[in-house]
Amino acid sequence: MQVSTIATATLAYAQQKDREDKLSSFRSRFYFPQNPRGDDQTIYFCGNSLGLQPRHTADYFQQELQDWQNLAIHGYWQARNPWMTFPQSLRPSLSRIAGCLEDEVTVMNALTVNLHLLLLSFYRPTQQRYKIMIEAGAFPSDQYSVETQTAWHGFNPADAIIEIRPREGESTIREEDILQSIDQHKDSLALVLLGGINYYTGQLFDMATITAATHKAGAIAGFDLAHAIGNAPLRLHDWDVDFAVWCSYKYLNGGPGAAGGAFIHERFIKDTHLPRLGGWWGNDENSRFKMEKGFIPKPTAEGWSMSTAQVFNMVGLKASLALFDEAGINNLQAKSRQLTEYLHHLLSEIDNPTFTIITPSESHRRAAQLSLYFGPEGKPIHQRMIDAGIVVDWREPGVVRVAPAPMYNSFEDVYRFCNILQQI
Repeated sequence: MQVSTIATATLAYAQQKDREDKLSSFRSRFYFPQNPRGDDQTIYFCGNSLGLQPRHTADYFQQELQDWQNLAIHGYWQARNPWMTFPQSLRPSLSRIAGCLEDEVTVMNALTVNLHLLLLSFYRPTQQRYKIMIEAGAFPSDQYSVETQTAWHGFNPADAIIEIRPREGESTIREEDILQSIDQHKDSLALVLLGGINYYTGQLFDMATITAATHKAGAIAGFDLAHAIGNAPLRLHDWDVDFAVWCSYKYLNGGPGAAGGAFIHERFIKDTHLPRLGGWWGNDENSRFKMEKGFIPKPTAEGWSMSTAQVFNMVGLKASLALFDEAGINNLQAKSRQLTEYLHHLLSEIDNPTFTIITPSESHRRAAQLSLYFGPEGKPIHQRMIDAGIVVDWREPGVVRVAPAPMYNSFEDVYRFCNILQQI
């Protein structure tokens, strides 16, 4: 910050920053949950679990309901957003957010389903090269996926899974340790699967460097981007990432249960002989309605789709992506860095805190989340936050995750949060 500590720790400073914010108007375009005290607007810092609802989302649903009502089966071709190609209408926006080609991205299923489907294509173990590397303490779905996938192929998960963990006394993983471990296991490593951002600590990994090291070792690089998509800067195509999966209900504001997404690099989508599970929706459109035997996958990421597009699970995402297009992902990420820096600054100024910030302090190693470690005794403090109208989540063992989303959060939100926390 280029102003004094005293100046930044004031409501006037936060309000001035909001007046200077070119994206401030987007806040009024979202619904906020009711404050239990009823005396002020809720401070919603939980977009890393579920994004807020854009106010125009209902209009998007109403359009599809109207087309279903008026067109019935003809809606697949004649709806305002034809259902036959509905997932394709989301690709331009998602490709800008993910940093990839439109053909490399698709919307389908849910995160863990997509992870399993892509692992069936990209985890092709041999007796010599069969190990999967993940971060220790990865989100449980990732742990369960690699555990069951390795067992499915006849390997002992305890032997086939390499877990990278922080050094003794540290909270986050040193990337030099990741690179060293990749090199150490290069002869037996089949696949590296990391969260782009660790859900617990908020650590943002250097995906480009990790991908390059993985390829040098002769392995496949995949990422779970649940906490990174719509949040951290992504250049999946240029980084040469092999595949990635994500959900759409966190920073993408797609709504609870919104359809997930997947990225498959260009060099794979054009390889129609790459093994995958086939389905009618993933078959080449030129022969789909011939209803013949012989699966011919589309030469795009949609070649991994299996079932009819889940239109109503995609409508909320379509509504939110319209706001991303309007705001611009680069503008949102610039604001996010400022918000998180301001949050880190004010938290660091709290006298005698009962928490430790375990998220990296360097801006290039984090995004819109700071994890505050209170320890097990912090659960009552979390409840007092909730009682005060602050929506943040508690993750065992002992962390409160605080995530100011740039689309709808303000500098005043950050100021008010830190002020209430200091009182607590």
